[in-house]
Amino acid sequence: MENIKIKSFTDLYAWQEGHKLVLVIYKITKDFPKSESFALVDQMRRCVVSITSNIAEGFSRSGKKEKIQFYFMSLGSVTELQNQLLIARDLVYIKDAEFKTIANQTVTVQKLLNGLISSIKRSVS
Repeated sequence: MENIKIKSFTDLYAWQEGHKLVLVIYKITKDFPKSESFALVDQMRRCVVSITSNIAEGFSRSGKKEKIQFYFMSLGSVTELQNQLLIARDLVYIKDAEFKTIANQTVTVQKLLNGLISSIKRSVS
């Protein structure tokens, strides 16, 4: 496997897949009831942005422990978003098929973040 030089946080697959998640969450929450504008919509949008923001911030940190801390915060935000997606599905704000697609994307991001964390733990300081 060829070694790819990571120059920016945007080169990280975890950020790229997380960014896809940001775009889809913003798109689907536009159709939520207006009564949810300052409730579930706001929570989901803040949460999903937190995923990629923590990846970006972690990337800029020089220490392994700091990097890992931000990537773990990102993982926490993914889990929080999964909970919010369940709520949105159960309130029938999103269709089941749409839920499954988005939920699968959250799992992809989780796996990539776990891989990123593992690779940092294995690396030599």
